[in-house]
Amino acid sequence: MAGSGGGARPGDGKGGGIPDGLLIGLLAFLLGVTLVAWTATGIAGLLAHGAWPDGVTLAETPLALRRLLAAPHDLPAAWPATPPEELSGYGLFWGLLIGELMVFVVLTVFVMGVVTRWRAVRADRRAERTERLALLEQARRQERAQHRTQQGKARTRGRRGKHEEYAYEAALPAPAPEPHAGHRAAPVPAENVTETAPVAVAEPETQPLPAATVPVPAVITPAVPSPRTPLVLYGPAATRRATAVEAIREAEGPVLVVTSDPSLWAETKDARAKLGPVLVYDPGHLCDTPDRLHWAPTTGCEQADRAADRANALLAPVRPQARVDVATADTAETLLRCWLHAAAIDGRPFRQVHRWAIGGNAHEAVRLLRTHPKAAPGLAGLLESALTAHPERREMAQELTVRAFGALASVHVRDACTPNRADALALDSFANEGGSLYVVGESIETPRSGPGTMPLLTALASDVVEHGRRMAARSSDGRLDPPMTLVLDDVAAVAPLPRLPELLRSGQTQGLATIALLRSPEQARSRWTQPLRTPSPL
Repeated sequence: MAGSGGGARPGDGKGGGIPDGLLIGLLAFLLGVTLVAWTATGIAGLLAHGAWPDGVTLAETPLALRRLLAAPHDLPAAWPATPPEELSGYGLFWGLLIGELMVFVVLTVFVMGVVTRWRAVRADRRAERTERLALLEQARRQERAQHRTQQGKARTRGRRGKHEEYAYEAALPAPAPEPHAGHRAAPVPAENVTETAPVAVAEPETQPLPAATVPVPAVITPAVPSPRTPLVLYGPAATRRATAVEAIREAEGPVLVVTSDPSLWAETKDARAKLGPVLVYDPGHLCDTPDRLHWAPTTGCEQADRAADRANALLAPVRPQARVDVATADTAETLLRCWLHAAAIDGRPFRQVHRWAIGGNAHEAVRLLRTHPKAAPGLAGLLESALTAHPERREMAQELTVRAFGALASVHVRDACTPNRADALALDSFANEGGSLYVVGESIETPRSGPGTMPLLTALASDVVEHGRRMAARSSDGRLDPPMTLVLDDVAAVAPLPRLPELLRSGQTQGLATIALLRSPEQARSRWTQPLRTPSPL
């Protein structure tokens, strides 16, 4: 049939008429005005004569409104069925009518505000629920991957266990023979002992050889360098702890301590409290204290260069070292750099960066960088190209970023990333006041699969170091006086600063005395491609 399929059917919502919502709103407005006019007429008569006027009914109100529009001052003409002596004056009527309309408008605005806030709260809860589910799913995937890895290692150890036992027995030194009356065993040369123990402090053996065979070296107290001399020390936890305690106590100026040992904070905090404020950044709640520092990784990222340094520090623990993954790591750093800058200039919390990372409206950051007056030029196009150019590379880069933020599934960590004004002021002023900042976290040897809070600790420690560099650059002689002491205990497993090799080489000239304490040279080589070397003494 001609024309049967081309026209719009009534009620299908595709015609060009008035929308249903507008019609309903108009009818509700007319009904409201009718109720207001009826109640205003009745209440005015009640106030003027003590009784509700006869003939003032809701059914007659529309006609009365029509007559009032023609003659606003003539109430008897608007209500012809009502005796004029029962009606009030037009002033009282219009006053009540306008007052009721104002109350009605205020109530309407209030209800609209309540509904809007309720919808916003529901949207936030829905977003948090989605984020929590994504984090839980990511944690499950990581747990399954670690479980499969552990199963593979267990099978490998089962196949090689007996061979390793034989190798271990063969590597054990042969017991020294009993000394006879006419024979004396030749002493072991001192250089051999030094080669097998690269630590600066000699650790006593669990089963020492007889005194006649090997001369017992004297116990050497771990030497702490002067505050202006950098140091790299490899050794066990006991040696590193003794050196760190002495360095913290002897520091004259501000101190930054990075450690995985909460007892280091407990032993030195009272002595440092006499010199200045003591701050503790402990997102994992390892220290026994309720007074913890809160810090958002978006702090200071209004500047594009600081946002780039922050992104580099956050991704340092999870950044892959293979050459084939360089492009993915660079894309992840670009994404995180732009997201941090967008959130900082718009005053967004750090959890918004995490939502963008897990895929929640990531192009919103492009709009912010393109329209916000404080946005750095060029970052909007850089972010858009990273989001659209290579989909597979973008997905892998986002997975890398989400892995760096895996610790945000914990309530303690999310709370540690929500600072208040007092936290920001304390962190900015602790260096000028000769205070101490303890950055405490769990020691993690394989952070690329599960970094925990290591990205947050690395970002804060790097930011404090860069803050010290800026303070030194502003000083008259280009250095901090008194110097800032950086005691980095187990730094490779707690907060691997990306610029630590450069800090060891040039920090001394800026008044940044660095003491890096690590377990072994192999651990250092696994974290930094450049060697950790201190400047040679003049």
